[in-house]
Amino acid sequence: MAKFVGAHTSASGGVYNAITNAQEIGAKAFALFTKNQKRWDAKPFDAKTLDKWFETLEASGIQPKHILPHDSYLINLGHPEEEKLQKSRTAFIDELQRCEILGLDRLNFHPGSHLVKLSAKEKKDPQRVAEVENECLDVIAESINIALDKTSGVKAVIENTAGQGTNLGYKFEHLARIIDKVEDKSRVGVCIDTCHMFTAGYDIRTREAYDKTWGDFDRIVGREYLSGMHINDSKPPLGSRVDRHHSLGLGEIGLDAFKFIMNDERMDDIPLVLETIDESIWKDEIALLYSFVD
Repeated sequence: MAKFVGAHTSASGGVYNAITNAQEIGAKAFALFTKNQKRWDAKPFDAKTLDKWFETLEASGIQPKHILPHDSYLINLGHPEEEKLQKSRTAFIDELQRCEILGLDRLNFHPGSHLVKLSAKEKKDPQRVAEVENECLDVIAESINIALDKTSGVKAVIENTAGQGTNLGYKFEHLARIIDKVEDKSRVGVCIDTCHMFTAGYDIRTREAYDKTWGDFDRIVGREYLSGMHINDSKPPLGSRVDRHHSLGLGEIGLDAFKFIMNDERMDDIPLVLETIDESIWKDEIALLYSFVD
């Protein structure tokens, strides 16, 4: 099985431009926003846009399963306020439907944030933290169930987070709990971001650390759920819980981890997407990753 590497390319001027931009950097996979990620609303796709999308996609040779669309940053499927939760759920359903219309089979999203202001004392109480997190994780799972029930054919792909602020999904156990409560297991998956994984405390820099971390993932979450990856080095150190990406080999992770990934059968046939900070070198980074394959 081969590896399919690309980057999160711009869809400015029309979603089909993301395909063209991916081809220009030698990508065999890519990610995109199907609408403005900083707005709630979006115009429906018109016939001309859809025709151009399908024409460009067919000509590119890139398969829909190697495309990892990302939802709006505004959506919080675990929001504690009912009105904002409903708004997020409606927007998420729309995002899934947009993927469906484009013939795409997966949608990547950040699980959500509990937004509870814990006191310094509460933060030091593991039981209290777990209570708040689990309550939110259950709301997220319910949000996913509602959205899957109203759509078809598109998998909800949960992205692990760095755990910055009150963001959930930074522990493998968080991902496992959400999946456990999703009714249709065939329509849920996980996207692992290497920077988020590392700053959440999962080391992948040495062979031993890499094998332990991915062994834990297989045991806690399940290898069968891995549906995509974001390939990023990290500016902050291990376990810092800060989300700041870096170019490959220039951050705290270093290149060995990416060599391991490119020779790991877990990552076969899924989109491996760069979100590194200097898009002018994405073409070089894609070539570098392919050069690591034994």
